[in-house]
Amino acid sequence: MPDRLLVTDATVCDVANETLVPDRRVLVTDGRIEAIGGSEIEPAGVEVLDAGGRTLVPGLVDAHVHVTAATADLGAMIEWSPNYVAAKTMRILDGMLSRGFTTVRDVGGADYGLAAAVDEGLVRGPRVVFGGKALSQTGGHADLRGPGRSALDDHQCCPGLGVVCDGVDEVRRNARNQLRTGAHHIKIMLSGGVASPTDRVDSTQFSDTEILAAVEEAAAANRYVTGHAYTARAVNRGLRLGVRCIEHGNLIDDESVALFAEHDAYLVPTLVTYEFLAREGAAAGLPPASQAKVADVRDAGLTALERAWRGGVSVVFGTDLLGDMHVHQSEEFRIRGRVQPAAEVLKSATVNAARLLGLEGEIGTVTPGAHADLLVVDGDPLTDAEVLAEPEQNVRAIIKGGTVVSDRLVG
Repeated sequence: MPDRLLVTDATVCDVANETLVPDRRVLVTDGRIEAIGGSEIEPAGVEVLDAGGRTLVPGLVDAHVHVTAATADLGAMIEWSPNYVAAKTMRILDGMLSRGFTTVRDVGGADYGLAAAVDEGLVRGPRVVFGGKALSQTGGHADLRGPGRSALDDHQCCPGLGVVCDGVDEVRRNARNQLRTGAHHIKIMLSGGVASPTDRVDSTQFSDTEILAAVEEAAAANRYVTGHAYTARAVNRGLRLGVRCIEHGNLIDDESVALFAEHDAYLVPTLVTYEFLAREGAAAGLPPASQAKVADVRDAGLTALERAWRGGVSVVFGTDLLGDMHVHQSEEFRIRGRVQPAAEVLKSATVNAARLLGLEGEIGTVTPGAHADLLVVDGDPLTDAEVLAEPEQNVRAIIKGGTVVSDRLVG
């Protein structure tokens, strides 16, 4: 017999059209939404979840995570046992699912084994869309050696977030190696960053020909390249060379906005990470050299988000938290709500994210045929971004792939 679930008395949130449809029943069969309707949907012998008139929204998508980043001291983590990192990762994934994130895109660290473990039910967490290890030049954002260290170990088993490669041939080989493992995208470092010890945030990284090599390899495999970049110089260069998505983008300019539109590219801001790196980074293990970089990008983030959104850029939800700061994941809704309408913030974590991941109609929507990833929430997240910023208070039930993984509706 098929596994079936009936959600009753639900106010279905149509995110794309920004509407709420009350008094709906949602029938789920074998992990997919089979039908949405009224009292005519009355199957026998099914598990019933009474939403009590509350809002039924799609499961959330965080499109910039590092699920293996169990500390903010990423250089130190490379020395950890992979088994120890895996144990820490299980706790991180469990927390994400408990906050209502049913799909995450890992942009450095997670691999095919971790994604399979979640899919097979060995690990409780959101489904993991992974890119494997990010590509970095020597001295780039994923080269986590301090200035006094020469040894470099890029073996696949090591719990680092990236791999160092220089020259077109090395970039091609490493891109192909990530794609060989089933990577859904290739990530490259287009500029310096906060967590890396030896580069400047305002630097550019990789040559044009190296970037083009990664873009060509991804395109050949029907995948895409996403690029870590902060400054307009790094962002604009990447977009011109075929990078489909930009991570962060705190220092973009008007030309960047035009290039996003021209190339139908996506922007994934990660504002919450700077907020909490400033507050808690030192306690979470962020090295002093990295702490000093936070201010370089923190204050510009909201301005960049507003510029991109008003300019019509496809903006996607991301957080980029590290170590103990993962617990603040939902705060991204509150921060974005300062400059975007709540409905736009919700779209970034559902329909926009689904398009970026190539899963439109599969996730981020409450429609027949989609994965039954669903949240029952108090309040209306189309008009109030605070609803999803407070999951402990407002998320009353979580369904992932048709299975109720959390139910606080009784009482």
